Amino acid sequence: MPLHVPPAPAPALRTVVTALGSPTAVREARTPSLRNAQGPLTAELPLPVHVLDRITPAGTSATRLAGWRFLIRCHERAVAAAETRLTPDGWAFSHFFEGPYVTATERALRQAETMPGSYQPRLLSVPELYMLTLWLHGDFTADGTGGRLAATDLLVPLAPAPPGIAAHRPHRAAELLPVLTHRLTPTPTPLLGSPA
Repeated sequence: MPLHVPPAPAPALRTVVTALGSPTAVREARTPSLRNAQGPLTAELPLPVHVLDRITPAGTSATRLAGWRFLIRCHERAVAAAETRLTPDGWAFSHFFEGPYVTATERALRQAETMPGSYQPRLLSVPELYMLTLWLHGDFTADGTGGRLAATDLLVPLAPAPPGIAAHRPHRAAELLPVLTHRLTPTPTPLLGSPA
């Protein structure tokens, strides 16, 4: 499937390139792979990071744009990622990081390229479940900053996924959202002295 990666805002990319060019920012980053990289570092594959704060009973929910994430490559592999966030003064570099979500994102993107159809890749965070998914949005002409989850959009949970949700298995949003709704709905606790 052709992936249509939306262009990142130029100021967001500029902040990441500036941070990569700063010996202080790279040296103080808590990413050994970034500090120890031998060769030029490049910021690639900008993905908008959306947050899903709540799911409605109908299973649909609006998302909010929280930032842009760039994979940082050294030669042919991603060694870290850089996150930017929107501030009152515009886009700002937030931090570098590494770990399982960097390699899981790369794996999910490679997997998505073999699927039929055309999609716009995004990241969708579900903070209450400590879950991150690759969101394959069906409207690949969108600018990447807004939008609702469409029932036919694909969600690919990244590893590590919450217990009971298979990582790297694509799900239609209409199928996965009810599962997430159930997990996000608190179970009422019986009052003391009341029948269970």
